[in-house]
Amino acid sequence: MNPLTESPDHLRHTGHPRKGFFTDTSICIGCKACEVACKEWNRNPADSSYELLESSYDNTGSLGADTWRHVAFVEQDGEQIDRARESGRALVNLGMPKIGAPGQGQAANLAGTDTTPPDTPDFRWLMSSDVCKHCTNAGCLDVCPTGALFRTEHGTVVVQEDVCNGCGTCVAGCPFGVIERRQNGTVQSKNDRDFTPGEQAPVHNVGVAQKCTLCYDRLVEDQTPACAQTCPTTSIKYGEREHMVATAKERVAELHAQGLTEARLYGANDSDGVGGTGSVFLLLDEPEVYGLPPDPRVPTADLPRMYKRAGLAAAGMLAAAAAAFLAGGRA
Repeated sequence: MNPLTESPDHLRHTGHPRKGFFTDTSICIGCKACEVACKEWNRNPADSSYELLESSYDNTGSLGADTWRHVAFVEQDGEQIDRARESGRALVNLGMPKIGAPGQGQAANLAGTDTTPPDTPDFRWLMSSDVCKHCTNAGCLDVCPTGALFRTEHGTVVVQEDVCNGCGTCVAGCPFGVIERRQNGTVQSKNDRDFTPGEQAPVHNVGVAQKCTLCYDRLVEDQTPACAQTCPTTSIKYGEREHMVATAKERVAELHAQGLTEARLYGANDSDGVGGTGSVFLLLDEPEVYGLPPDPRVPTADLPRMYKRAGLAAAGMLAAAAAAFLAGGRA
């Protein structure tokens, strides 16, 4: 991986630990408190009519310019649960991921753990609060032509609204489909002073790329992001990224020991196509079930190799042209 921009690795030498989320989907109850808290704190416009989608007990559908936290609802029957458990057991048998049991310093593959499935019902809901991944190697940051996107001292990626020109290049550069340009919508906030209660506040940042900032304005004040502070089940945890990954691994080991072999981590692998993510997830099925790419890859990863090959091709063409010219001169 050859990121074109500075990755959070430099934080190790600045005294600012990288911050991030750990979202434990196994205890998410789908209350959407995180969605509401995010919209209220960031004054994000309403992006739906609050009517449930025909495919789910959900009204927002996906992440976007106006929804920086989105809770997915996935209905599964007994057969789907069994498939999820088998695919997770295969990961355990392969030693992937190698999860250390709580209290152990070194990783283990849980080969000796009793993974007998618990007595579970033949139906369940998978609920997951999705958010911007704040990638180690962020595609949106790599391709931004104006420098509107920047890496904060906390290792997160934030859009500078007054610098963004709305070109949308970052939209294509994100492998997760997180960032979008704001089009329209409505919002109400008691903090606005230019309208009376009950009226709709003007939509701000129309045409500008928008996404989760990990509540950067709260982080600089040593406060917890609004979604994590609001979550009633602690499904959303916030802290130093290294601690979040360690906590996630302990939780996976705990679930495996209970026979829930479908538990797996997403975003904790620093060797994946984006160098790992600042937002780590515990999933109970394949990433695709949650609408996540199974093998995310920053689109700029191959640019150095492409430049090298283009240079070699250009040099070859020049050499061929020179040889042809010299041969013609002798004739």
